Amino acid sequence: MLANGVETTNRRVSRWFVTGATGFLGRHLVRALLDKGHEVVALVHERTGRAGELPPEVTRVEGDVRDRASIEKALGPCDGVFHCAGKVSRRPEDAEALYKLHVEGTKNVLDACIARGVRRVVVASTSGTIAVSDDPDHIATEDDVAPIGLINRWPYYRSKFFAEKAALERHGAPLADGSGTLEVVCVNPALLLGPGDVNGSSTEDVRLFLERKIPVIPPGGLSYVDARDAAQAMVLAMERGIGGRRYLIGACNLTIKEFFARLERVSGVRGPVVPMPRQARDIARTGAEMLERLTTRFGIPAAIDPVSIDMAHFYWYLDATLAENELGWSPRDPVETLVDTVRDLEERGVVWPAAGGSFLASLRRRVISVQDEA
Repeated sequence: MLANGVETTNRRVSRWFVTGATGFLGRHLVRALLDKGHEVVALVHERTGRAGELPPEVTRVEGDVRDRASIEKALGPCDGVFHCAGKVSRRPEDAEALYKLHVEGTKNVLDACIARGVRRVVVASTSGTIAVSDDPDHIATEDDVAPIGLINRWPYYRSKFFAEKAALERHGAPLADGSGTLEVVCVNPALLLGPGDVNGSSTEDVRLFLERKIPVIPPGGLSYVDARDAAQAMVLAMERGIGGRRYLIGACNLTIKEFFARLERVSGVRGPVVPMPRQARDIARTGAEMLERLTTRFGIPAAIDPVSIDMAHFYWYLDATLAENELGWSPRDPVETLVDTVRDLEERGVVWPAAGGSFLASLRRRVISVQDEA
């Protein structure tokens, strides 16, 4: 049986080509594919020196998404491509590099697929291309109009928006070998949490919380999802997703105050208690100045950049119903994700508990009480 041109039975092993296989989401995606008995070919950028981190059964091919010729050379026969290559950065000075990697990289990968006759691609986007608002009551769906005025504030999300746009524009493009047309599906996960973020790209805010480097509570809200569940959504999107669509992926929507309270109950680390007032304008500058005054006055080390402060004044809420209904996707308990995030950060030595105890020693009893309250 075929679904959107992809065989969904277990009668044969599929061969999948994955970019960004050594990233946070990519690692979990590779593991999910291997666990289903599939073959995985990973595009690796040898200059990063991270190819050896992949499971031994993964076939490695060298290439760079910023170089279309290297993609075409690396892209052999396969059932489809998962495009996960990317970089998370909130630094304004990274804007040009983010554009080249995300926008030009996505164009190169999809154009290489068209040239090599690959019929189906699942692109890892982000919920931030559509699910951000200054309205606390707004919960985004896939049918919303992208809030480009807000997206343009942050180079990372701006680059991901145009990368997603470029990907969906290529949906339906005729393949060079005449075998059909390209099918493109986008998966848009919220903030990725869970174990295995070895680069600290997504769990940095949790680390800062555990190290008590966040002295105030921003007024905004967020959505998050376990990276392992986002990987499963990618697999399901390849198997069942409708070409030309995006699928928002998130486990829960919380104000930042609620998120900090949940982290406090899970970890035992006391969260900030001082609320940051919402600013009508000059949010990042005013917020950064206020944080500087607070940290100077109370001697609290803070490592929060102005862009993060700005982002934390908005609401990143989403509705994942379409993914649940069309893909059959469902997230795990979001408390479990926080527990596993904290456990992983401590086990890898990224954070160290305060004298007198370990985060891990209290996780089991705390998670029971948190789940009872949820």
